[in-house]
Amino acid sequence: MPPIRMVDDPDSRDSSDDQGGLDPKEICSSRSKPEAPQALTRLSPPSSKSIKNNLAMANFIRIAANPFLFRLYLLTRLPSAFFAGLRITHLDASACTVTVPYKWFTRNPFRSTYFACLAMAAEMSTGALTMAQLYKRKPSVSMLVVHLEANYFKKATGRTHFQCSDGLLISDAIQKAIATGEGQTIRARSAGANPSGEPVAEFFITWSFKIRSAAKKDAAKTPAT
Repeated sequence: MPPIRMVDDPDSRDSSDDQGGLDPKEICSSRSKPEAPQALTRLSPPSSKSIKNNLAMANFIRIAANPFLFRLYLLTRLPSAFFAGLRITHLDASACTVTVPYKWFTRNPFRSTYFACLAMAAEMSTGALTMAQLYKRKPSVSMLVVHLEANYFKKATGRTHFQCSDGLLISDAIQKAIATGEGQTIRARSAGANPSGEPVAEFFITWSFKIRSAAKKDAAKTPAT
């Protein structure tokens, strides 16, 4: 039997042989080079006033979350809300929820919650967000309701939950009032629903913010930190 010859098949060659005469340095240089790391953006530290205002807001939220302290505040400062049984069930920098029950003190002759008690809870859901921003704030800013609008959809025969999610808009209006020294207004929305989630009422409360005259003079004399 004749000997078997091994034929060199060019297609079976290793692809690495095709680089025959290339210099390894050229191969390495042809590869993409890693991009240089981008420079980090340097953030300026918060001012001392900003830190104090944030601490004051956190302290106000802590007081509002304490049932005893909150009811004591209502009894001494807002007795009608105390006897109506208003409760803050949620409060942070962006949103607030207030509940009002249907009971003897809040009812009307038609066996539902009196509209004024609903308005009281809706106003508090926006007012608590405002007070959290202004509590012990420097410079001092005044707050005042200048307009109220209401739409009623269903009789409130149980506990009604009012929620306002305009905390960031309120904060922006306050900051603008401080920065410009001019009065600012914000139209905050509070939506009320029953325990089943059905809409009961909707309120739009317009707040006005003005930096107090004494604080305005101090702000003009004191340089920003």
